[in-house]
Amino acid sequence: MAVPAPGPAPTGDGADLRLDGLHHITMITGDAVANVGFYADVLGLRLVKKTVNFDQPNAYHLYFGDEVGAPGSILTWFDFDGAGRGRAGAGMIHRIQFGVADDDSLDFWAARLRVKGYASTRSDGSVRFDDFEGLNLELVLADERNRPLRAAHPEVPAEYAILGVEGARAYANRAWDEDGLLTETLGFGNLGRGEYRLDGTDRRFRWALDPPPVLRGRQGGGTVHHIAWATPDEDQLAWQRRVAEAGPYVTDVRDRDYFKSIYFREPRGVLFEIATHAPGFAVDEDPDHLGEELRVPEMYAHLRPQLEQILKPLVNPRVTLREQAEAERAEQAGS
Repeated sequence: MAVPAPGPAPTGDGADLRLDGLHHITMITGDAVANVGFYADVLGLRLVKKTVNFDQPNAYHLYFGDEVGAPGSILTWFDFDGAGRGRAGAGMIHRIQFGVADDDSLDFWAARLRVKGYASTRSDGSVRFDDFEGLNLELVLADERNRPLRAAHPEVPAEYAILGVEGARAYANRAWDEDGLLTETLGFGNLGRGEYRLDGTDRRFRWALDPPPVLRGRQGGGTVHHIAWATPDEDQLAWQRRVAEAGPYVTDVRDRDYFKSIYFREPRGVLFEIATHAPGFAVDEDPDHLGEELRVPEMYAHLRPQLEQILKPLVNPRVTLREQAEAERAEQAGS
C-alpha cells in the first residue's frame, strides 16, 4: 500500500514542523540487575546511562541503546525494586519492534535466544519473544531508510546486531478509527486499519493500534510507561503550542539532563513525550565509558552518599568484559 506523504505540520505562527522520528521508549522493571543482564548482555545493547528517577531518586533510571545512545536506539527503564508484573491494556504499548539486517540475522537471534533460555516464535520476517518480565518484543527487518544504530557486543557479530527501534504497537479502543492527533497534528501517515508511519527527518517509525484483549491494564514490571518522539531543539516550544492548540494538556518543558521534554496524553491514553537531541549522553561522561558510573541529577547531588547505599550495585557488562580482556592480556604477557 502506498504511504501518504505526511508533510510538515504547520504551526500557528506559520513555521513548518516535522518530528525527527523516535527518541526513546520508557518501561518499568522490578529488577534492575536482571534488566541489565537481559538488555546489555542477551540483546547486546549498550548501557549508556545509569542515573536515578527525577521524581523518585531512590529508584534507578537506566538507558540502553547504540554506541552513543542515539535517538531511535534508546530504551529506558524506571526500576521500582520488587514491583510485580504488569499487564498491558487499553491505552498502553504492548509490543516493541527492533530492526535487524536480514533473515540470517533473524536466524541468529532465534538461536541465541534459545541458548539463553528464552523461547521465541520465528515467522516470515520476524522473531517474536518476551523479556524476563513478559514484555513482548519482536525482531523485524529494518527499514532500508533507517541508518543502522548498532551497539558492539563480543558475542553478537556486527552484521547480526540490533540496528535500532523500528516500531511499537499499542492497545486502543476504536483502534481502527483515524487518530487526528497523529495525522493532523504530529504528521504521521495513515496506512489504514490502525497502522501508521512516521516519516521523520532522521528515521521512519511504525506505529500501530490494536483492539485490547482487556480494557484495564496494570502498570508494573514488563509494561511501557511512555514513548518519546524526537524534535530539533529549536522546535520544541512550537510543538508545545501546536499540541496545546489541538486540545491535549501539555506540560511545561522539563530538563532531563540529557534532553528536554514535554509530555501529553494522546486521546486513546498513551503517554507521549517530545524530546530534544541535545545535550546527549556524553555531557557528563567520557563517550568511551558511558553507563559505568552512577550519575545523579544536580538537584539530588546532596543525596549521592545515601543513594549509593540504597541502590543495588549494578555492573555494566562493558566493564566486566574490559577487565576480563585486560586480565587475559596480562596473563599472556607473563607466560
